[in-house]
Amino acid sequence: MNLFTHQQSNSHKKQNRMRSFFCTTLLIVLGSLSLSSQTYTGPIPKPVSGYGADGSYAVATQSFVNVNFPTRPIVIYYPAGITSSVPTLFYSHAYGGNDPGNISGFLNFVAGKGYAVVFVPYQTTGVTVQDRYSNLLNGFTKAARNYPNIIDTTKVGFVGHSFGGGAVFANSYYCFKTLKWGQLGRFIFSMAQWYTYNITQAELQSFPANVKLLSVVYENDDTNDHRMTNDIFNTISIPASEKDYLRVRSDTINGYTYLADHVVPNNSDFNALDYYAYYRLLDAMCDYVFNGSLAGKDVALGNGSANQVSMPGGMHALVHSEAPAFANAQSSYLFPCDSSLNPRADRCNEVLSVAESAEGTRVLMYPNPANSAFDVATDKAISKIDVLNTQGQIIKTTGTGTVPIGELPAGLYLVKVSFTDNTFRMAKLLKE
Repeated sequence: MNLFTHQQSNSHKKQNRMRSFFCTTLLIVLGSLSLSSQTYTGPIPKPVSGYGADGSYAVATQSFVNVNFPTRPIVIYYPAGITSSVPTLFYSHAYGGNDPGNISGFLNFVAGKGYAVVFVPYQTTGVTVQDRYSNLLNGFTKAARNYPNIIDTTKVGFVGHSFGGGAVFANSYYCFKTLKWGQLGRFIFSMAQWYTYNITQAELQSFPANVKLLSVVYENDDTNDHRMTNDIFNTISIPASEKDYLRVRSDTINGYTYLADHVVPNNSDFNALDYYAYYRLLDAMCDYVFNGSLAGKDVALGNGSANQVSMPGGMHALVHSEAPAFANAQSSYLFPCDSSLNPRADRCNEVLSVAESAEGTRVLMYPNPANSAFDVATDKAISKIDVLNTQGQIIKTTGTGTVPIGELPAGLYLVKVSFTDNTFRMAKLLKE
């Protein structure tokens, strides 16, 4: 299906005009960012040590012809002077962001830390979604085939933003399952994802056992509905211990606004959001996946740990979610989850991870609505019961079948009942 030429109803035509306006605006913005380097701004300085601090390697590049997009070559950024191949990230850029100068901060950061990163431009207009996916995949595989002295395909990560954040799942699945990439380490890092094509429900539930996932959304993103991220995050067959979902919040520090919107990361305000809510997490993920570092896991996949969610200089902490919920209606987004563009539109409101749920397990939660306490009855052994707010954050945990909630404000909550066989069930609870 072509993104701009499919037949639409009158309401869809209106959406299409909005998309065209958005894409034109985005191209203007991205065109203004075609820089050889980015200038760091804001009152909070870059980290000088630990995860997120700039690496010590000088950066070299290697480029070659992109047969699907001849005016934009494929570029590999890597540590200068290496004598053997290094773990490699394959980057899928946002729609219209086909100039690597737009994200030079990220590309240089990765190579400076001792890894390679492959940047494949794809066409913005005149092609289908599938064409763009193929362009990315063909570029990644050609880079790996032509530069084995740089790219170690046994340790790989797939990173993407917006359109690219949706594309990483199908393309990584092919590389993991068919090409056998990442046998010594695999991860996916998806940000502000758009719709996800070219992958079936069965494939989403059959990723290799060693894949890790970090999904990131932005508080003031009004472009891509967070429900798309939630759908894939909850459906993909990655254990809860090896995946996390984070929301980045906006802030104002000393009169400077850190705006967590759709064009973070690497927008014109290249600042602490890039380094602390992106580079730091990615750096830690690489250390965990490629080197086995548990300190890296605590930052990248820390399940809401202080090391994971803390931000510097008085900035709001990142929001970790066990079961993401939604503050905004689908209609508030330029690309709502239930759009006809979304091949997974029927899954926009799913909360439960099918791969990890205790399907068929009978759970009785009563009374509901509840006032001071509620009970849980089931035919399986319970290991713990978590009560979560509508942002998916755990606010109470108990190991018993009776859960006191008298201190909680009235409102809607989620209840996660975990069993001793590492499965769980979830339900909604109304507190009166």
